[in-house]
Amino acid sequence: MAEWLAGLRALQGASERTIEAYGADVTGFLAFMARHLGGRGGIGMLAAIGVSDMRAWMAHERGRGLSPRSLARALSAVKTFTRWLAEREGFDATPILMARSPRFKAKLPRPLSEPDAVRVIETVGEQARDGWQRARDVAVVTLLYGCGLRISEALALTGADAPLGEMLRIVGKGGKERLVPVIPAAREAVAAYVAVCPYALAPEEPLFRGARGGALSPAIVQKAMQRARMQLGLPATATPHALRHSFATHLLAAGGDLRAIQELLGHASLSTTQAYTAVDAVRLMEVYEATHPRASG
Repeated sequence: MAEWLAGLRALQGASERTIEAYGADVTGFLAFMARHLGGRGGIGMLAAIGVSDMRAWMAHERGRGLSPRSLARALSAVKTFTRWLAEREGFDATPILMARSPRFKAKLPRPLSEPDAVRVIETVGEQARDGWQRARDVAVVTLLYGCGLRISEALALTGADAPLGEMLRIVGKGGKERLVPVIPAAREAVAAYVAVCPYALAPEEPLFRGARGGALSPAIVQKAMQRARMQLGLPATATPHALRHSFATHLLAAGGDLRAIQELLGHASLSTTQAYTAVDAVRLMEVYEATHPRASG
């Protein structure tokens, strides 16, 4: 299993979080099967697994509170590992590979409205006590909304990235690189922060700093968003990541091309980006039902 995980990391560029989750999923599956099959282990155990055994494992996972979505992820990890191992060891893994994934309703992204996104950025700027920290927080959330960055991507920027140009090279999940256009508002927000930051922003050091000069923690940005949404009366879904959702949804609503938005977000699969078309359709129906004179008839 260690060899398989190393291959995922090296050949497919899987993130460390994905590696950890897959390792935990497969380890849990193997431990259950060892108990379920009376202490058997190794390749022989995997080869002996039948359809009823897979059902028993899935029932066990659901019984301990695993959601259908999480179980589907665990099953995907188990299948991927088993397929990899079966190809090398030459055993029949059909019962495992044919197990059906549980159905679940995909969660739609929860973006903010355009006015709320602007209000959140303005309110975040009013939260911090020190002027340079206010400028910092505004710069970070402006990058999330204006460029569609993940919070980890924004906080991974270094002094070498400042001043921001018209394009920003981002290293996203799995080490995948993409170029993101930088809107003037984001360039200006970062420039305003750099001008007042009390710490030397060396090229190899983090661009965004905490109060004591270390790298800014994501928790600080999350708390700033929490205070802003409470002040504005917004739902708990108004998180830093919701600003990235808002970036994509508002681009799509303005006529943006789905493929282009996929590239801007760094999604590996178009199906991930297509969730935003469902969001747009939901909003369209809400407007229709609220305004069309025959909608209720």
